[in-house]
Amino acid sequence: MIEVRCIGDHDPLEFKVVVRDGEGESRHHVTMARKTYEQLTAGKDTPERCLEAAFRFLLDREPKESILERFDVTVISRYFPEFEQELPRYLSQS
Repeated sequence: MIEVRCIGDHDPLEFKVVVRDGEGESRHHVTMARKTYEQLTAGKDTPERCLEAAFRFLLDREPKESILERFDVTVISRYFPEFEQELPRYLSQS
């Protein structure tokens, strides 16, 4: 389960993300500039849904314990160059 909660609505937006599975949980503090949010979703999804999709993308590639504790969403593309291209597929999943 991925729980995303907005904790700051300035720019950049700030979120607390908790990832839970049968083996426990991990907690993350993630920032995302409004401009980045618009680029990633064209405003068609909420910032929370965008981050949930980003975490599903990450979890398909690494365990929750390997995800950085604090990061900006733009960092994902540095580790996984296909992120922006793949994100729409994750956003389209319910």
